[in-house]
Amino acid sequence: MSKTKVVIVGASHGGHQSILELLKRYKDIDIKLFEAGDFVSFMSCGMELYLENSVTDVNDVRNFSPAEFSEDKNVQILNNHQVTKIDSNKKTITALNVKDNSSQEYSYDKLILSPGVTPKSIPVPGNDLKNVFLMRGYDWAKQIKSKLEDTSVKNITIVGAGYIGIEAAEASVKAGKNVTILDVIDRPLGTYLDKEMTDVIQKHLEEKGVKVVTGVNIKEYSGKELVTSVKTDQGEYPSDLVIQAAGVQPNTDWLKDIVELDNRGWIKTNEYLQTNQNDIYAIGDATLAFSIPANNHVPIALATVARREARYVVKHLFEETPSLPFSGVVGSSALSVFDYHFAESGLNSFTAQRSNVEIKKSFYQGSLRPAYVPTGKNNPMVYVQLFFDPSSHIILGGSVLSTYDVTAQGNVLALAIQHKLTLEDLADADFFFQPGFDRQWSILNIAAQHALGEKDF
Repeated sequence: MSKTKVVIVGASHGGHQSILELLKRYKDIDIKLFEAGDFVSFMSCGMELYLENSVTDVNDVRNFSPAEFSEDKNVQILNNHQVTKIDSNKKTITALNVKDNSSQEYSYDKLILSPGVTPKSIPVPGNDLKNVFLMRGYDWAKQIKSKLEDTSVKNITIVGAGYIGIEAAEASVKAGKNVTILDVIDRPLGTYLDKEMTDVIQKHLEEKGVKVVTGVNIKEYSGKELVTSVKTDQGEYPSDLVIQAAGVQPNTDWLKDIVELDNRGWIKTNEYLQTNQNDIYAIGDATLAFSIPANNHVPIALATVARREARYVVKHLFEETPSLPFSGVVGSSALSVFDYHFAESGLNSFTAQRSNVEIKKSFYQGSLRPAYVPTGKNNPMVYVQLFFDPSSHIILGGSVLSTYDVTAQGNVLALAIQHKLTLEDLADADFFFQPGFDRQWSILNIAAQHALGEKDF
């Protein structure tokens, strides 16, 4: 009896989780995973830790290695194999072996696409100069690490003040470099946090020696062979190294005319994560994920999203019509910015506007612990922002920020958003109290009460 053939394209979070779920749920199955790169499943989200010497080894910064499945006869990991074509009628894919430039056709019964995203390079003169880098993937990680250890590299300019750019800035400062961040928008982390919080973070970045230049347009990377400066409409910045962290784009050019994409190249799926082609599913960063608070399909490039989608797809892979649609995701993340830590979940002003969702917001700041604990390191300020539906008070988003690590509160917010709790629910929610940790009303209780117009306890 022949085995059911499942082909997976992409070895990052979605591809890895798909293999785990398939092996857990099914027996008579043949799994082939195709990965264009040589180094399988490097975790770019762990790059800052590597750059700061906080990992065991660069080769450990990965989800899995092919060797982990070498003894499983049901799994074949084909790295250095770039899938170039899908024939949905014949149910085959064509893969190019990038080592010897040969192509081979493989058949499938079910096809799971998890092609991921690629970093954007700013289309300006000089973007092909040496020492103009991207911050994603194994090879770039090693090259950036080498430059951070190079004493001749003194001035580093980072293009993009999102998560990746901020991580690059912190690692570069800790390596003793002069760091400038440039971004076209008006504030760092502006697509993740509202101004009340980014004001705190920008001031802190500048205190740590980072020059933050916002609302700026890159004109040129200057130099002959090596980059020497970045020219902008606000001046010129000397640069021995440029790290581009200006966002990502879906790795889907090869999928045009095969599966349905939106006008920016993101893969469209239905409520069962199926594409418009029979037996072809799509998960992960290259897709439009269903956002619970936005009630809309939007790009959410997070490992957590990819893994949840993979779990759902594999569970329902052999149902003609899945018994339940995919419930959607909230979209939550966290980041440390030197001494500050923040977590955000769901919508903010920027993402709500992008999805045409009407929101109201509330900003609260107060001490983490009771007033009888002196303010300072042991009783720092905590900032909480809540976003909610103006009529129903259903919580649609939120964020927390402090020098104390309050990021676990982001998970509380995520659960509240996922289950559509209201401000009133959060205001009354029963959390623990111990003055060594918090106040008699938890900081989230108080933030919700504040949003409802109640006086601070």
